[in-house]
Amino acid sequence: MKLTKRRQFLSMLGIGSLSLGGASITAKQAQAHHTETHFDNGSKHRLVYQCNKADHDYIDHILFSCGEMLRKYGDDIELKVAAFGPGLNLLAKRPKRAITPLQQKRVRSLAEYGVQFQACGNTMKSMNWLEKDLLEESVIVPIGVDGIMQLQEQGFSYISL
Repeated sequence: MKLTKRRQFLSMLGIGSLSLGGASITAKQAQAHHTETHFDNGSKHRLVYQCNKADHDYIDHILFSCGEMLRKYGDDIELKVAAFGPGLNLLAKRPKRAITPLQQKRVRSLAEYGVQFQACGNTMKSMNWLEKDLLEESVIVPIGVDGIMQLQEQGFSYISL
């Protein structure tokens, strides 16, 4: 069975935990790979993860699960993580809760492989955060829960861990 470029690349890096610590790859090489890989919005498999807690183990579980789904399905999966409430801290440049630099590095790495991280606009307003307060990988949606509902209406499976 021939693996897709994306799956081959993930396998080469050993991305189960999506830690690039020991990998000898430059950001330029990763970006070049990203542009060569197709991310089809018509993927057979479509998941949206809810991220509404700033708990270290909870967030690690979401990020690990995303990595494993990418490893298994490669280009045939579309993944989104909807962050709202305390979970929005995952996408903050300066989190107010205990989010580790490694977790944010994993967000950046997953985003390189097409995972979209949605930030709830309502939560941002309640925390007095602006777009500049979020990681570049963030996509702001007006209402996080509404975004999840709309994704479900588009055929996404909803995952709440």
